[in-house]
Amino acid sequence: MQMAANAFDTTDWAQVEPTRHAGVTGEALWRTRRVGPAKNPIRVRMVEYSPGYVADHWCQKGHVLLVLGGELETTLADGRVFVLKPGMSYQVADGAEPHMSRTNIGAKLFIVD
Repeated sequence: MQMAANAFDTTDWAQVEPTRHAGVTGEALWRTRRVGPAKNPIRVRMVEYSPGYVADHWCQKGHVLLVLGGELETTLADGRVFVLKPGMSYQVADGAEPHMSRTNIGAKLFIVD
């Protein structure tokens, strides 16, 4: 990620229209902004997973992810499982380690990718 040509900006996440993304069970609400140059934008998201959410795919995108609320379980393709609680984060590069998310109680996340 290269952060270039980004002017100072603020985001009121309550004013960003959410999009719904169904999981195998549950849903994710994404509030998304793209910042920076069109050829290399940075996607910044506030994401809320409903209780019982299970992702419908293995993600290979790199992220910096911070858990703001709830609890997130992330499984890597090699079988390792990580449980993240508020204040915990993870970082992974594009194509480095496929991962899948789920939550029993719901989760609120801040993600940069």
